Amino acid sequence: MYTIYVRFECHHGKREEFVEVMKNKGILDAIRNEDGCIKYDYYFSESNATELLLIEQWESKDHQQLHCTQPHMDAMREFKDDYIVNTKLGEIELK
Repeated sequence: MYTIYVRFECHHGKREEFVEVMKNKGILDAIRNEDGCIKYDYYFSESNATELLLIEQWESKDHQQLHCTQPHMDAMREFKDDYIVNTKLGEIELK
């Protein structure tokens, strides 16, 4: 299993809106239906109103890398900068 955690720093007041846009455009459903996707969930920080955490779990690193090339990910990249200031990520691979 391959897990990525992504910490987004959002523009003020845009954190919840970003997740709603991802839902409304069908991007979250498309991601969760991808081959190899085990989990793809956002979590809101209680202490930082601009912080958003994403946990991705995939059957393998190859599945996650293929995910990055999907058309719905290209669609997300078109509006991401309207909501996200900075992105940091880490990874864990369990064998």
